[in-house]
Amino acid sequence: MGFELSFAALAALLIALLASAFRILREYERGVVFQLGRFWKVKGPGLVIIIPVIQQMVRVDLRTIVLDVPTQDVISRDNVSVKVNAVIYFRVLDPQKAIIQVEDYHSATSQLSQTTLRAVLGKHELDEMLAERERLNVDIQQVLDAQTDAWGIKVANVEIKHVDLDESMIRAIAKQAEAERERRAKVIHAEGELQASEKLMQAAEMLGRQPGAMQLRYMQTLSNIATDKSSTIVFPLPIELLQGMAELKR
Repeated sequence: MGFELSFAALAALLIALLASAFRILREYERGVVFQLGRFWKVKGPGLVIIIPVIQQMVRVDLRTIVLDVPTQDVISRDNVSVKVNAVIYFRVLDPQKAIIQVEDYHSATSQLSQTTLRAVLGKHELDEMLAERERLNVDIQQVLDAQTDAWGIKVANVEIKHVDLDESMIRAIAKQAEAERERRAKVIHAEGELQASEKLMQAAEMLGRQPGAMQLRYMQTLSNIATDKSSTIVFPLPIELLQGMAELKR
């Protein structure tokens, strides 16, 4: 009876070992296989046979991972404190490096993303953070990609989601924008006055060449004023006007 129980237990153990020897890896998975503690090879996808006890396998997901970077306190180059968060898209290119070169590639990439976000944005002014996000995204992505290459990681994309300011800074920016609009309005008005004065000067020069033309312009102005019937206009008749009319008749 005891022999039969021992045989049954041994058979169950052998079945369990054989079952553990067969692994199925999906299309997006790879298995990093170690043999007696040393790296042997990367296997998958499909059916993979592992020698129990002698070999161990670590699964690695090759799909793109979306990493949400927590909100970071960043001080810009012009000494403005802002809160910035971002999202990182990365994936494993080399499963061997991702398992051997770093303890936890997901956590390591997350921590590196936070420090890189603060370091890169701290080199730029607030206006650049607000207006040039595309360029900053590329800068952060290039820095991260270069640093994670040794881990077999490819950082495909970086997107800054929010740049939050405190209420006092928002009011200061609004005042600055209003002052800039007023400055532009004054500049446009001054340019218009300059152009108008130049045109008036040209008209005065042209009218000054012909005295009769000046008198006709004078009469035309009086005619326009006379259309207003609610008022009476009394003006002296200058002698120069008569002389100008006489010259026109000649």
